[in-house]
Amino acid sequence: MIIHQLSVFLENKSGRLTEVLNALGSENIRITALSVADTSEFGILRMIVSDPQKARDILKNRQFAVNLTDVISIMAPSEAKYYAMVLKILSDLEISIEYTYAFSVGEKSVIILRSSNTDEAIKALKAHEMELIKASDLYKI
Repeated sequence: MIIHQLSVFLENKSGRLTEVLNALGSENIRITALSVADTSEFGILRMIVSDPQKARDILKNRQFAVNLTDVISIMAPSEAKYYAMVLKILSDLEISIEYTYAFSVGEKSVIILRSSNTDEAIKALKAHEMELIKASDLYKI
């Protein structure tokens, strides 16, 4: 239920994202999802990859600031109302969302989110019969 997401802190300069992707690509790491949030000085690259620990080690060895972050993954129909439903379940329990992103797989979407209380969020989503995705299944998408 808990997914290990790779978080990489990058200087906001040309070529840094390419360096990360080349490093992972040279070791045959697959990327399932990728998101970049930036400011004028730096960016945070977030990725769901096929082997998070190996990817972390690869990037650490190349002097990147990287860590693994626990996130939750939910499969839902690709309509906005289902994404809203997931968020409402959590907000009704005053569980804050630190960030979220999603990607489509056919008629469904995979929602990735980081919350203020991962264990309570998982418990609440299960109680509402949301389809949580195991890490082993998500890394294969």
